[in-house]
Amino acid sequence: MKQSIMKKIPKELVVSLLAVVLGLIAGALFMLFTGNNPFAGYSYLIKGGTMSIERLGNTLATASPLILTGLSIAFAFKTGLFNIGAPGQVLFGGFCATAVALSVNAPKPLLLLLSVSAAALGGALWGSVPGFLKAKFNVHEVVSSIMMNWIAYWVVYYAIPAYFKGSFLETESRKIAHQASLRVDWLTKLFDGSYINLGLFIGIIAVFVVAFILNRTVLGYELKSVGFNRHAAEYAGISVNKNIILAMMISGALAGIGGAIIYTGNAANLQIGIVPTQGFDGIAVSLLGANTPIGVLASAIFFGLLYSGKGFMNAMTNIPPEIADTIIATIIYFAATSVLIERGLDKLKRKRRGN
Repeated sequence: MKQSIMKKIPKELVVSLLAVVLGLIAGALFMLFTGNNPFAGYSYLIKGGTMSIERLGNTLATASPLILTGLSIAFAFKTGLFNIGAPGQVLFGGFCATAVALSVNAPKPLLLLLSVSAAALGGALWGSVPGFLKAKFNVHEVVSSIMMNWIAYWVVYYAIPAYFKGSFLETESRKIAHQASLRVDWLTKLFDGSYINLGLFIGIIAVFVVAFILNRTVLGYELKSVGFNRHAAEYAGISVNKNIILAMMISGALAGIGGAIIYTGNAANLQIGIVPTQGFDGIAVSLLGANTPIGVLASAIFFGLLYSGKGFMNAMTNIPPEIADTIIATIIYFAATSVLIERGLDKLKRKRRGN
């Protein structure tokens, strides 16, 4: 009976849960070495993200852009690509959304549609360059997308003070009006003043759209075929170069929408000189979610809880703030080395069969 139940549980789910458990155990050991109670630490960590409706809203708001960046990385992985350029795509997409929000005067529904669309187009543009270089010249997407991160950084660094400078500081854009913000009054009141916004719903919709594209469309089949074996896909008549560029554009668009959520939802302006960490965190979210849309959703919420709860843990205990970041980094490490966990599980299965 137990064996039949275990067979029904996907290996990816088991690996992801083990990565979380191992990371939490490592974090508990760090707390013990610093003379702190790990049970109290984790208790305050969870309470920090869930103890009130406002904190729960902040947890979901923190998770919202991570859903999009996680989907961006996962989509690229599914098509055989490693989009490490998500930070630049987030930044440029967020810049495009901010530019529209500060420049266009329109009713709120139309303005939000325009700003999110601009973010998607900006992210897609930023993703298309590594895709084109990969398809045309076989330039590795990791190298080219890293360079695009810094191009986005300096474009925004110049453009914000030149065209959208804030009233008091040159290092940030003007404040985005409520009319152009993803925050809506009914949602803010529902979560007791939290900064939760429509980005959460955009993320959830994106999860189902990406799942549908990958699993239910010809486009998804072609993209995954190119990722599994580009030579076999080409032999079958699939345009490999076109699909590589398209995959990077879709991946970039998802990250760009994440930028819109960050800068016109969670925040009210765009600050220069900062590379958004959500782009890099998307890699961890994707790996922990086994590169599946539903897995990414659950993983993003988990990371949202860690990020929103760690401040409360630091405030209520003597645990150094670096410990919380170490816990997150350790979970990321175990998620990234999931191949080793899979091998360990396979060895255990072979031993059981041998016995």
